Amino acid sequence: MPKAFPEEFRRDVVAVARKGEAPLTRIAKDFGVSPAALHRWLKQADEEDDPRARSAKEESLELREARKRIRLLEQEAEVMRRAVAYLSRDVNPK
Repeated sequence: MPKAFPEEFRRDVVAVARKGEAPLTRIAKDFGVSPAALHRWLKQADEEDDPRARSAKEESLELREARKRIRLLEQEAEVMRRAVAYLSRDVNPK
């Protein structure tokens, strides 16, 4: 299970990484965190610092939810079309 690092520690590591004085892998190793964790922290910090990035993430989530809802409604509509076709077949025999 990954270690939970205090928020202040994360901010300090991100600040050092943003200076760009050393490769991210080296910074991660020096602070005892994984490079993946450091990348994740940097991304989160960027989103927190940039309201447009946060807004884009929220819009992306809304768009995914809307697409799911559209697929569900399309499936329901197809079921209804088939039911109407099946039932009208019995009403109007050829």
